[in-house]
Amino acid sequence: MTDPDHKQQMAQLEARINAAKTAQAPKPRADEHYSQAQLAWRMVIELVAGLGIGFGIGYGLDVLLGTLPLFMVVFVMLGLAAGVKTMLRSAREIQEKKMAEEAGEKDEGA
Repeated sequence: MTDPDHKQQMAQLEARINAAKTAQAPKPRADEHYSQAQLAWRMVIELVAGLGIGFGIGYGLDVLLGTLPLFMVVFVMLGLAAGVKTMLRSAREIQEKKMAEEAGEKDEGA
């Protein structure tokens, strides 16, 4: 066996090994776990932000108008409704994204 022929065979073998590794590389579960936690925190923050903004607006109006609990209660409820609506919109967005990924994987597998 000559030296250039041996180098060519080794290069071909390395290319085949790398192709097999990339084809069989499993999706890291740690990334999936962190992405799910990130999505959960996003939803929690959206809910709390809605409540906080509603509380702030209601309390501010109550201080200005002198009706302490009235507007605060109303706007906290409105903030809760807005936070829940935003959470549902985010959940729908995530679900559509997941379904699109699964459809893409199914198309690649077929």
